[in-house]
Amino acid sequence: MWSEKIIEGLVGPQLINDSKTPSGRVHVGSLRGVLIHDALYRALRDKGTEATYQYGIDDYDPLDGLPADAAPSLQEYMGHPLCNIPAPAGSNATDLADHYISEFLAIFPELGVDAQVYRMRDIYRSGRFNQAVDAILEKSDVVRKIYAEVSHAARPEDWYPFQVICENCGKIGTTIVTAYDGKEVTYHCKADLVSWAQGCGYQGKVSPFDGRGKLPWKLEWTAKWHTFGITIEGAGKDHCTKGGSRDVAARCLKEIFGDSPPLNVPYEFFLVSGAKMSSSKGVGMAAKEIAHFLPPEILRFLIVRTPPKRTVNFSTDFEYIVRLFNEHDRLVQKAQLEQAHSEKKMLRMIEVDPVSTAYHPVGFQLLIALLQLPHIDVEHEIQKRTEGGLTEQDKENLKKRLSAATYWLDNYASEEDRIELQANLPAAAAELSHSQRAFLHLLGEKFPKESQEEEAYQKLIFDIARLTPIDQKSAFAAIYRVLLDQLQGPKGGALFVYLDREFLVQRFLEVNFSRDAFWHESGISAKECEDWLSKHRGQILSTKAEYRVNALISAMDAPDISGEIRGKGVIELQVMLTDKKTYRLRVLLRNFKGEESTLDSAVASLEAQGEGFLDEMTRLFGISIETAVKPIVYREYADRA
Repeated sequence: MWSEKIIEGLVGPQLINDSKTPSGRVHVGSLRGVLIHDALYRALRDKGTEATYQYGIDDYDPLDGLPADAAPSLQEYMGHPLCNIPAPAGSNATDLADHYISEFLAIFPELGVDAQVYRMRDIYRSGRFNQAVDAILEKSDVVRKIYAEVSHAARPEDWYPFQVICENCGKIGTTIVTAYDGKEVTYHCKADLVSWAQGCGYQGKVSPFDGRGKLPWKLEWTAKWHTFGITIEGAGKDHCTKGGSRDVAARCLKEIFGDSPPLNVPYEFFLVSGAKMSSSKGVGMAAKEIAHFLPPEILRFLIVRTPPKRTVNFSTDFEYIVRLFNEHDRLVQKAQLEQAHSEKKMLRMIEVDPVSTAYHPVGFQLLIALLQLPHIDVEHEIQKRTEGGLTEQDKENLKKRLSAATYWLDNYASEEDRIELQANLPAAAAELSHSQRAFLHLLGEKFPKESQEEEAYQKLIFDIARLTPIDQKSAFAAIYRVLLDQLQGPKGGALFVYLDREFLVQRFLEVNFSRDAFWHESGISAKECEDWLSKHRGQILSTKAEYRVNALISAMDAPDISGEIRGKGVIELQVMLTDKKTYRLRVLLRNFKGEESTLDSAVASLEAQGEGFLDEMTRLFGISIETAVKPIVYREYADRA
């Protein structure tokens, strides 16, 4: 797993750090850093390494843009430290930073994230950064040189890397420091320093210590690494480019403090439907929204399964969400196997607690479908149909999934995603191929008289598809069309469990098909049959053959159909392979166009040709073919669809 590879070779206690500026409602992309660092923390702990995970709130940063949900009155606080700005009306938070970050931090326990949270206001005001601030200001010339050499950003000789909180207007984003005497900095609150806030013009001198200002965030990174002793800290790829923020901070750390930077774990963006997100601009899905939607272990799986250097492109569309749950469920099932070491490791990375993934998942697509079926108590029906019943953990996780499915239906489902059990055969059933219709008819004929488990029904569908024959995708599409008037839906076997047997049989048998058209679609040549048998040489357990004739008649024809016989004659081979699966090969030998005058002569000509074909197959493949004594004859009205 990627987390194990990253921590290879690390020795001694490890301090992992991540942080966030609460400049707006925190989007889900910010959870990528949180969970990547948490996975590293868990991997270290699994390895027996002493490790601490801390998470910083960069609430001393200035408000440099109005949050998407902000009132216009917040404009007057542009440039102020986020923690010094009043919380919105009606909020229980102490300030604007606390208002936005509290919602985000509340998700941590839900996701099983055990991080020690600190706030930069407290770090600065407590004096913990005083030594680092002094060292950086004393070596401002070194910082200016590094900016020029690493990021090609020129700074004037009187530029010092510090931002004072203006004593007159309280803004931090509009001040520039031009001197430091070892005790105080000289600063100017400039009216035009930035485009998003206007300084008051005040000039003065003040101590840079004990929270009277802050370092620019690149140097703040340096100060954190040095002061805290951080050994691991990743960042988004935009900060890790050559000459970027990470390079500047690392060089400053080395030249000012003589320290080596923490292990870097650069990670790609978390996109929603291909779009990058922004907290301050309100672009993207809020972290709380997705945490309310997805069960915790699914959300962890979404982010942790993807190596950091690969983009996570999340979507709420039907196919993506169903696939996400299915892939998680396969992981849970595989992890139950004794030899599934990698799956067990991944499971430990995504579990909120040891029992959060110790359950039998119910397919998300099935739950979406069942919630839309009338008069069904989904939880009760699943409990009733689960062998051995549901454990308490099963019940708890089922409730989470039902909540997620309900949320998805209420907030994200398109009209095409919604299903409705059709009271009558949909008109669109007429658009199905004759092979699909014949499959449904055969399914209705073979449908068990007694209720079955999901897997038995699923096997039935596969078996009937091979006996039609028809490909599996077309078979399931036919089922969804006649039941839901859709081309996709939940697992067919699972759906059958919750629907009335008589309704299903009646609906499947209600579908008409032309046998002539069906045989035309599904019939194969003698050469194609020979190729199939050759491909499966050595796997054949048994073979049975039947002669079948389908005669096309009109409503005016007599039952014995004398005259010109029109229709088709086939040999149907039923072949069982060593995997115990039975396949039907429909070999189209005769296409009657009037050359035979009676049904008996048509059958005789088919048998004569078929006998030679079967003898040849026996000779070529050394197989014994059991042939039915009596041919089967069908009569089809030529004007019937």
